[in-house]
Amino acid sequence: MSSKAGKALNGHLDHRNPLVFDTRELGRRPGALKRLTRSVEAPKDLGIDGVIGVPENAPLELDLRLESVMEGVLVTGTARATAEGECVRCLEPLRLRVEADFQEMFSYPDADDRNRSRTADPVDDAEDDEDRFFLEDGLFDLESVLRDAVVLALPLQPVCKETCAGLCSECGIRLDENPGHHHDAVDARWAALQGLAETVQDGEKDNMGGAEPGVDEKQEK
Repeated sequence: MSSKAGKALNGHLDHRNPLVFDTRELGRRPGALKRLTRSVEAPKDLGIDGVIGVPENAPLELDLRLESVMEGVLVTGTARATAEGECVRCLEPLRLRVEADFQEMFSYPDADDRNRSRTADPVDDAEDDEDRFFLEDGLFDLESVLRDAVVLALPLQPVCKETCAGLCSECGIRLDENPGHHHDAVDARWAALQGLAETVQDGEKDNMGGAEPGVDEKQEK
């Protein structure tokens, strides 16, 4: 889901979106504080594509702390959910409890104008804005921040357990279920010699079959 998921059809944030939060009751009094918890359905593509992630619409628990500061609202929180994926060693399905912490400043649009230097480069200002989050009519959309936090909290190489032995590289059998499993290793050099010996033996047998007629002819004379 894109970062515009919290936008309503008219381009403004939609307060009905479960990941859009209202800060207006804080006012603009520095130090004002609000704590809240919310259980929501996970958005689409919340995780590492093709590796592990929180399934769409799965339960997602949020604990948030909203604090009013001079520049805007500082949001500190924790997200908890169950991710699903596949063990990179044995390829078995796995479920992993994930807890992601995050903190982000959502600035007042006019606060940015007051704090910006008169001599600042407009190009630099535009680049800074791309990395910042802003309040819109006292609302903010948490999805983009949440997505980054969850991805960072997930393992890039998930395993069903740290001691997972994986799969046999020759036949693919799961080694945890067959701890004594092994294949007899044959040195490639000995295998070549063995093949040569078998070829010689086959040639000797063929020669023996072709030598007898000459002996029989002498005996007949």
